Amino acid sequence: MKSTGVVRRIDELGRIVIPKEIRRNLGIRDGENIEIFTEDDSIILKKYYRMSTSSDLASNLCELVYNSFNYNIMISDREKIIAHAGLSSDLKGHLLNPEFLQIIEDREIKTKENTSLTIGEYTLNGNFVFIPIISLNDSIGLVIMYSESPLKDEVVIGKFVSNIFAQKLDI
Repeated sequence: MKSTGVVRRIDELGRIVIPKEIRRNLGIRDGENIEIFTEDDSIILKKYYRMSTSSDLASNLCELVYNSFNYNIMISDREKIIAHAGLSSDLKGHLLNPEFLQIIEDREIKTKENTSLTIGEYTLNGNFVFIPIISLNDSIGLVIMYSESPLKDEVVIGKFVSNIFAQKLDI
């Protein structure tokens, strides 16, 4: 465990304030959930990801889309790729760049044609569709459809996957 050197007092209601710099470094936004763990005499706070509990669903959806339609697909949470199918490189766990986070925040479907996209150390060239996953009125990730040829039904299939995933998380 790494010490931050920060000491805080617990108020009469048992609350503490996590310093803004620590929240910023960990990407914790106002209103986000934090998981609380205990280990021996320690309290551990961890950023809570609803989507991480659904990585099996994400993997199954990606495989279904690839096997049924032969479309390349990736599903991400707000920070990293959690599942993909149809790509030759293993992108699972690779961090998203700030451009992806902006698409998630904008909550709008975006297409990019004849462009390069970098994920981690990998670069993909072609056409892309980005569909935000909106669950419980919060934009929590992306469905990314990728093709080296012109886009066809990727927007419709991506919206369908996004809706299925969001509905499963809403339950």
